[in-house]
Amino acid sequence: MKDPSSVHVRTLGHGARKVLTLHCTIAHSGAWSGLAAALEGEATLIAPDMLSHGRSPDWDGQGDYFDLTTEMAAAQLTEPMDVIGHSFGGMIALRLATEYPDLIRSAVLIEPVFFAIAKQDAPELVEKHDHEAQPYTDALVAGDMALAARLFNRMWSTDDSPRWPDLPERTRAAMVRGVHVVPAVEDVLFQDQKGLLNPGVLDRATMPILILSGSKTHSVMPAIGQGLQRRLTNASCAVVERAGHMVPISHPQDTARLVQQFWQDARDR
Repeated sequence: MKDPSSVHVRTLGHGARKVLTLHCTIAHSGAWSGLAAALEGEATLIAPDMLSHGRSPDWDGQGDYFDLTTEMAAAQLTEPMDVIGHSFGGMIALRLATEYPDLIRSAVLIEPVFFAIAKQDAPELVEKHDHEAQPYTDALVAGDMALAARLFNRMWSTDDSPRWPDLPERTRAAMVRGVHVVPAVEDVLFQDQKGLLNPGVLDRATMPILILSGSKTHSVMPAIGQGLQRRLTNASCAVVERAGHMVPISHPQDTARLVQQFWQDARDR
């Protein structure tokens, strides 16, 4: 196993509230810069880079990537904190909430990709997702990581997002570097390999939880968010208008407003 201290951790903002922020796959910790600025000094974001992302070392393929990423995130919980996770990072945040409830004051799950919930509640939407993801899956099978990254990025972007040729070469290279971890966690996301949906597991996450989705995201995502809300004891849902899957990156101001209101409501309870 990798030493958790080998992970690169970025600190953003200077506020009193300490928040662990967990980025999505093929991104990096700098993806939280916009949100940190929009929070206007209210919070200090502790943002680790996952293995094979940002300035962290590459994953060597040994061990379970979901377990490794959870362990490395948990190493940042040196005191009770809030946690915000986006996409796959939202899955890590959810697991932390069930395994370390005494160290998680609140959780914001932004478009968590827990497809196992939709497989139970809306299987037709998972089938739609799988059909649309087939070109990306074919590229992975063929070993064309550059094409896989390009197709994966396009699938989760909105129509007004920059096209692949318009992205800086450094950004494209970073996406290609990280895309191989996506199939490594497929069983966790689609089959609930870690048993988060087993009886009683989600009941451990009793802290306030906000589940955010974008109004222009893939149709399976609201089904996941609403299904997760029904399965948690203290969760609410909200929508960021005009946003796609990349909510905290594309709409940091709107995300910040909803997060701050959520924090205020949790304080007032």
